Amino acid sequence: MTDHQHPRPYPGQELSVGEVAQRSGVPVSALHFYEREGLIHSRRTPGNQRRFRREVLRRLSFIRIAQRVGIPLAEIRAALDGLPDGRTPNRQDWERLSAQWREELDDRIRRLQQLRDDFTGCIGCGCLSLDRCGLANPHDRLAADGPGPRKLVS
Repeated sequence: MTDHQHPRPYPGQELSVGEVAQRSGVPVSALHFYEREGLIHSRRTPGNQRRFRREVLRRLSFIRIAQRVGIPLAEIRAALDGLPDGRTPNRQDWERLSAQWREELDDRIRRLQQLRDDFTGCIGCGCLSLDRCGLANPHDRLAADGPGPRKLVS
């Protein structure tokens, strides 16, 4: 029997990998990667072709949005794995997770702003003595090693 003769377990609810890629805007290679990482799941037809349930589109949106704001894939996977019965995130799930991630993002923003503020004095200074650098030589601790450059970045 060919694949055409097997009824789909979820008539009208399954998509091929190409259809998912086209509808989601996610490249096929990324879909394969997400599947290997356990973020999305498919079933295989008797002809060994992937078939995805339609709700994978919402799951992919969730993954891509979370990635776009800098949430690591491991955290995204953990969030998805924490959903009952492996379901696709719903509105309440998103509200709960986005509130949790918002705190982490706010903390990351604060750290980046501090780094930016510390870094501002270094941009274009070209100093090799590092006597004033709060990043590489706080409190001029390298002065004890003598004059000249002590930390060279290759």
